[in-house]
Amino acid sequence: MAKRGGFPGGGMPGNMANLMKQAQKMQRQMEEQAKELETKEFSATAGGGAVEVTVSGAKKMLKVKLSEEAVDPDDIEMLEDLIVAAANEALEKADAESSSAMSRFTGGMGGGMPGLF
Repeated sequence: MAKRGGFPGGGMPGNMANLMKQAQKMQRQMEEQAKELETKEFSATAGGGAVEVTVSGAKKMLKVKLSEEAVDPDDIEMLEDLIVAAANEALEKADAESSSAMSRFTGGMGGGMPGLF
């Protein structure tokens, strides 16, 4: 009859320590990847290049560049739409890079780890 609550041969504690070391290493690598991602810049254009928006991996808008032809005082609404479109595309690029980086650690398990990216 097996002992209750124990692991045969006592092998589990060594495996558990090894798993913990691997988990800590993976966590350090994920943190380094997150810091590296925050320093990257992602740019996107709209209106055939009339508007360019650059965001950081930390999802902060860094720069908006407008061409002269994009600035029409009689059509401010179109310029606003172009800025929003370019900003959203740049943010989607940052999200895609973040998801790609995360999948390298999770092996495509899905779900990721909330709050890390």
